[in-house]
Amino acid sequence: MSARVVVYTKPGCHLCDDAIAIVSAVCVDSGVEWSGQDISGDGDLMAQWADFVPVTIVDGDVHDVFRVNPQRLRTALGRPS
Repeated sequence: MSARVVVYTKPGCHLCDDAIAIVSAVCVDSGVEWSGQDISGDGDLMAQWADFVPVTIVDGDVHDVFRVNPQRLRTALGRPS
């Protein structure tokens, strides 16, 4: 993972769309690189996270599951709201 923030997603996940919108806005505002990763093609990630997507990873650690709290994400990125 080269991006500081990664969002694990899978197709057909409406919460994933919401999470991506929030992560994108916060990361752009903070000048932080982020990426989305569709886990549907990775058996290990599907086994671990399929029931919890979206999963937001910050600096390699799980930060949020299901929903992204924008204020918490800003704080984690060093940009308190």
